[in-house]
Amino acid sequence: MKKAIYVMNREPFDLVYPTFIREEIAQLVDIPSPQLTASELEQDPSILNEVEILLTGWGGPKIDQHLLDYAPNLKAVLYAAGSIKQLATEEAWNKGIIFTTAVNANGQPVAEFTLSQILFCLKNGWQFVRGIRNQRQFPQKPFPICGAFRSIVGLISLSTVGRQVAQLLSSFDVEVIAYDPFVSKEEAEKLGVKLTTLEEIFQVSDVVSLHAPLLPETIGMITGEHFEQMKQGASFLNTARGAIVKEVEMIEVLQRRTDITAVLDVTDPEPPVKESPLYHMENVVLTPHLAGSEGIECGRMGEYMLQELGRYIKGENLKWRITKAQFERMA
Repeated sequence: MKKAIYVMNREPFDLVYPTFIREEIAQLVDIPSPQLTASELEQDPSILNEVEILLTGWGGPKIDQHLLDYAPNLKAVLYAAGSIKQLATEEAWNKGIIFTTAVNANGQPVAEFTLSQILFCLKNGWQFVRGIRNQRQFPQKPFPICGAFRSIVGLISLSTVGRQVAQLLSSFDVEVIAYDPFVSKEEAEKLGVKLTTLEEIFQVSDVVSLHAPLLPETIGMITGEHFEQMKQGASFLNTARGAIVKEVEMIEVLQRRTDITAVLDVTDPEPPVKESPLYHMENVVLTPHLAGSEGIECGRMGEYMLQELGRYIKGENLKWRITKAQFERMA
């Protein structure tokens, strides 16, 4: 039986790899050691000598030459989380280490959260919430909303989450447009999405949802000018990373354009500094970076890696394997 060990942060371990998943994993591989943190592994890396599979997650160890020197039999790293940018190294790729990740599993709750906010914002939900709170009465009908009927949703990046959001929106009577310079027209059409420019996303969308990865090229990509171009009463969602937005410029526009609603699950810094205007702006909704996997949801990532482990043991192709080319485009 092949040998594997768990190496990741202790706090989320039972959430990511709950007991029922660990029991199934134990039927497939021999686990010669209790779960270790990366720092504990560093104290005695000799445990890696016969290990072929590393089961990991948040806080996993960097697969560098130092680790590989102690792990001559290591062949696969199963990462029950998102990006492997902090794990994989040139030495690992050169040795042919297989990396597979639960990025799709981690993206699912983000897409679900995003869908909930898109639909709520299309109903002008947050505007009604703050209006009722301030005026202590309900507005008069009919309500001037577009809802999910022939409205336009703009997605910035057809990343893992962006694609999942597009797929979820396919069940609704909305037009989905997207900006992603790395996606072909044919690929977008398969997703039921029309490609357009970043400027047009902001000009015509009823809701703009940001899903771009945080890369040197995307830092500060969204500027105050983009917010200036938004339609009257439009909404902006950010479940990606705060630094992609020039926050000072965004705040300045939102303070003037109180018709715009911004739902921010991420900020820069995170959380905002205590004196940030974001805490007091009525047209800003702050959530504490909760869109990704939290609580019991984390077990989906472990389940994905259990399934990948089963495929690996059988010698089948891994469904969520990351190639080096994909790795280089990761955040």
